Amino acid sequence: MNKNDRICIIGGGPAGISAAVFLEQKGYENYVIYEKLNKVGGKSYSPKIEVNGEERTYETGAIMGAITYHAVHEIEKFGGVGHDDGPNMRRMYRDKTGKEIFPFEPKKDFSFKKLFSLLKLKKQMKKLVEIMETKYKGYDCYGHRGVAQGRYSGLSKGLDDALQHIEGENPNLKDLALPFDQFCKLNGVEEVMKIWIGPFTSFGYGFFDEIPAAYVMKYLDTTTAIEFIALRLWTWKEGTQSIYVAANGKLKHPAILNTEVVSVKRPEEGTEGKIIITVRGPEGEKQEEFDKLIVTTPLDYFAKYADAREEEKELFSKIIHEKYVDFIAKFNKDGGPTISGYIFDNMVPERLGHAMVYYHRWEDLEKNCPSTVYALRNHTGDEDVPYDRTIDLMLEDMKACGFPVSERLYEQESYYCPHVSTEDYAAGWYDKLEDMQGKQNTYYAGEIISFGDMEDTCAASKDLVERFF
Repeated sequence: MNKNDRICIIGGGPAGISAAVFLEQKGYENYVIYEKLNKVGGKSYSPKIEVNGEERTYETGAIMGAITYHAVHEIEKFGGVGHDDGPNMRRMYRDKTGKEIFPFEPKKDFSFKKLFSLLKLKKQMKKLVEIMETKYKGYDCYGHRGVAQGRYSGLSKGLDDALQHIEGENPNLKDLALPFDQFCKLNGVEEVMKIWIGPFTSFGYGFFDEIPAAYVMKYLDTTTAIEFIALRLWTWKEGTQSIYVAANGKLKHPAILNTEVVSVKRPEEGTEGKIIITVRGPEGEKQEEFDKLIVTTPLDYFAKYADAREEEKELFSKIIHEKYVDFIAKFNKDGGPTISGYIFDNMVPERLGHAMVYYHRWEDLEKNCPSTVYALRNHTGDEDVPYDRTIDLMLEDMKACGFPVSERLYEQESYYCPHVSTEDYAAGWYDKLEDMQGKQNTYYAGEIISFGDMEDTCAASKDLVERFF
């Protein structure tokens, strides 16, 4: 690979910024990042809101990290930021009526049935940790290459050999193509879903009867899951967006904002030539020539504006994404929550469109802190809940919890958690994608490569750069 090659990076989210960071660190400085929005960070968006005369950041996408976030930490160091100044994570639980519940505290609302259930959960949690380290050895490396064939290859998520390449064979890994609920049943650990559902489904990553276990366990490997349970989590005073703003500011070539890639023309496969990129910015359209292309934005969208081959169109058409809705809620004076709340009853397909979690970010603001409320409105096999109906349900849920919303300060629906079905996963979707890496000098990164959280997304960019540049 020629380090003077001109490289186009589409997208200034965590994947695009990370790709540029890791390229620079390998000596590639002739790159350009195009970002169609007026900001970097993608779904790591942390708008500032004034409360009591003071502006503070609030989260609308990514919220937290953990000790296992090795790639994110590398981006932090590059940008010169840390995670020691953020607010503490705090939570409680409610049922669908809004009543506070204590699902993990045996002495609260005590019953022998509850005690037995918690002891069973503890036993199965221990069993899951053991089988993931033995029966499913290799599950916790970033990415999905070879898993459908019983192999693993990627950067390790382990604490001792973090971000070191590992590979091997393990036929049991094929089980990870199963929906997570079936995977748990196969291994006799159904109770652990009560733990995993909080940081998974409520944060917009889908339901356990539809999502391949590989996505669940690669995001919430047992170490990360335990950190979530114990609330030993990273947060950022200036928001998760600040990680990528800081890194972008240190790049030799910061992202070009408000500039959308509207056309990609590549030389025919097997021939030499430049990649012609047409971009539309504040000054109109222009064409640029590049030697290499890294796509970090949704691949199913790439097929709509680029000269996609038939194999690209077919493969990318199988990508599914979650329709995740959130808004920042403002309450009447002294009328809001004082702690984040999980509404467990609403984390099932039967309650699609209902609020699953609300995030109270600043403890010192007490009942006057705006809170971000989240819901999913799609599930495989069910009709999507209309957007407006979802908003109404979320408002009803907050009122039932005792926190009627006076104003929605910001709201959005995100293209969230791109993934493939259990059938397509088992059929080797990721190996087909791997076979396409580098064709027509095009490389694919972004959330779909590993998982839609910050860490897996950044690590996928690191892995791509290390292997192909």
